[in-house]
Amino acid sequence: MSARQLPVGEDAPEPVAVSVLILTLNEEQNIGTCMAALRGFDDVVVLDSFSTDQTVQVAHSLGARTYQREFDNFAGQRNFALNNINFSNEWILHLDADEVLTTELREEIRRAILDPNVDAYRVPSRLMFMGRWLRYSGMYPTYQVRLGRTRALRFAQFGHGQREDLDPRRVGSLKQAYLHYSFSKGLGDWFERHNRYSTDEARATVARRREGVRLDWAGLLSIAPARRRRAMKDLSMHLPFRPLLRFLYMYVMRRGFLDGWAGWTYCRMIATYELMIVLKARQLMRDR
Repeated sequence: MSARQLPVGEDAPEPVAVSVLILTLNEEQNIGTCMAALRGFDDVVVLDSFSTDQTVQVAHSLGARTYQREFDNFAGQRNFALNNINFSNEWILHLDADEVLTTELREEIRRAILDPNVDAYRVPSRLMFMGRWLRYSGMYPTYQVRLGRTRALRFAQFGHGQREDLDPRRVGSLKQAYLHYSFSKGLGDWFERHNRYSTDEARATVARRREGVRLDWAGLLSIAPARRRRAMKDLSMHLPFRPLLRFLYMYVMRRGFLDGWAGWTYCRMIATYELMIVLKARQLMRDR
């Protein structure tokens, strides 16, 4: 599916023994599409950060159990839910409201949770922009741990995102991806969010430099996607011309030019985001 549409005429799917946790803040225009794709999931929980629109009302009308908590960070929200909400199933799928499950991913999840040797799974995503999938500039496949056993999976905050706090030997990877509509609320919203994210990333960068954290050189060649990604991110913090290098990596090395105008635009936006991180980190270092 390359457009923001759900399959029609699909027979009622078999139940999936997985609960779903959706984090929201002013997502009334997205929550319906997100939940419509969750056919077969009998336990959907929305943890809302005190939205000022109709997010909670819409989610509740669609059958979700709704809770509210003041947002601190993504890891804090997810861990709060895991520690304080009674989910109906052993496994939980973690989503944001601008993310949509595909039928193929739903069926892969149904099979994956039967493996007794795995406590969590990395799930790839497909970034959607300007009505198309950014196959190249969107860095596909980028993985995040989004499916895990309630008793085992917890998260730790790093920068603006979260990392799983789990033995990597107990983490598997799925092949099918969910669709991420990061631009569903417009470019203005994207830039507002990434202004906040760049502040978080700058603070994390400065903190790691002050702590004298060493680069994980071995991690650059690790077969574990999460470790390799983190090692590359740490290395990028020490490179000169970081925004330019990020642009060249995405647009040339990762062949973002094959995504057409959407790829060109997105690569420039990410380069701008990197510049914001660099400038804010420099300011924090001067102000210490």
